[in-house]
Amino acid sequence: MQTINYILKDIEPFELSVEVLEMKETFEMFPFSHLPVVDEKLFYGAIAHEEVEMMRPDEQKLNEFKHQIQPFYVTENMNWFEVLQNFATHNTNLMPILNSEKEYIGYYELDDFLNLFKCTPFLHEEGVILVVSKNIKDYSFSEISQIVESNNATLFGAFVSMIDNDVAQITLKLSLHDINNTLHSFRRYNYEILNEFEKDKYLEELNDRSNYLQKYLNI
Repeated sequence: MQTINYILKDIEPFELSVEVLEMKETFEMFPFSHLPVVDEKLFYGAIAHEEVEMMRPDEQKLNEFKHQIQPFYVTENMNWFEVLQNFATHNTNLMPILNSEKEYIGYYELDDFLNLFKCTPFLHEEGVILVVSKNIKDYSFSEISQIVESNNATLFGAFVSMIDNDVAQITLKLSLHDINNTLHSFRRYNYEILNEFEKDKYLEELNDRSNYLQKYLNI
């Protein structure tokens, strides 16, 4: 996907000489968490809406608040997933873009990249969401792919959705198939299944055995 097609230039970046009142008025017009800042056409960073909200209208120019400007950006040759990752990392819905010369050339909007993500097989294709976990040192995506493909399924996508106490939680999108054999295979490789399925024969068997044992103990 060509991210260059999503470069926007509708909003002029703030200069360091801009007054606080003008910044407040601009943020009232546009629903962005940040807006870009330049210093004589050289990129300086991005200023957050919440930071501007805390400034008094009668205060000085942005130049007095340089320490509140955040130096994040993406480059025009980054792929769409890297850009989306930067949106998440910096908790913003507007991302400044620099060219190879580190010059400001425009910005991306988060909604455009969320729409790109919606069109990927991970979300667009009909399938099954499976969430598994394993020690961060023991899992591998090659192993996960092998498990999925050995059960005649297609892996549409996978990402690490959480890491807690050295345990990685991996979210998978699989093609529609008999999920029970896949669940059994993941368990054989010591993956824990974190989400439930209506027909998980393994869990049903464990429940049946537990009920049988309970009845035996109650005799």
